[in-house]
Amino acid sequence: MNIKSPVIDWPAPAKLNLFLHITSRRDDGFHNLQTVFQFLDYADTLRFSVRAGGAIRRAYNFPGVSEENDLILRAARLLQRHTGVSLGADIELEKRLPLGGGLGGGSSDAATTLIALNALWNTGLSLAALAQLGLQLGADVPVFVQGQAAWAEGVGEALTPVELPQPWFVVLIPSICVSTAGIFADPQLRRDCPAITIRDFLAGAAVHNVCEPRVRARYPEVDAALVALDAYAPARMTGTGACVFAAFESELAARSACSDLSAQWRGFVAQGVNLSPLRSCLDSFVAPA
Repeated sequence: MNIKSPVIDWPAPAKLNLFLHITSRRDDGFHNLQTVFQFLDYADTLRFSVRAGGAIRRAYNFPGVSEENDLILRAARLLQRHTGVSLGADIELEKRLPLGGGLGGGSSDAATTLIALNALWNTGLSLAALAQLGLQLGADVPVFVQGQAAWAEGVGEALTPVELPQPWFVVLIPSICVSTAGIFADPQLRRDCPAITIRDFLAGAAVHNVCEPRVRARYPEVDAALVALDAYAPARMTGTGACVFAAFESELAARSACSDLSAQWRGFVAQGVNLSPLRSCLDSFVAPA
């Protein structure tokens, strides 16, 4: 039975990695990273209908993603188990962020699910507690929960908020899905970048994405997208790809470049933001009486 709850579009925004360094390989096989996350005002949309009885159901098609591998369902069930809440939910999804694109779509969807259901179920967890819980789902989930542009270290979970310029970005989406595990397992991937500080980064220290050369070598489509976008502004890859991006000083300049590229490339224009659209949504949420 559905329970009356506010119908809200909960955004699950994209992120960009403005750079990505690997400083070492850990004993557990993971990598120590340094990166900066910035959000975009471009997002998936989720809606939740609270129901009695505890069932959690997806009211959307997700081709190629089983229920067991669906991070949205995994996040909802994790929160339910952790808090012992007896309620459930029907979940709708409008998917805009590509799979395997380096924009954090799955992690963002999971974070939005944790935040929205924590509010709708009135389970009362803090953002810090939700971020810690989300780490069980993926290293990028905490930054989406915290919802602030951040300097990140460790596996990406040790976060320090930063204030960044908020330019307009053109993001191109090559029609491929990059295997993150495959890139991190590449024997030629550089894993010994000298550590830098937040101050170094903000002062303009030279940074790069260590995954980009290996992705370009394995995926010609990513290389071609970088070449095409670089003709308009310095182009970079986010995460392990496949998406690439470039910053522009104005929306007009970004849209002009995106229009020129649209004959060959799928992509979008979005503004970089330091406060996630999800945080703004949460701040305006009014719990049902």
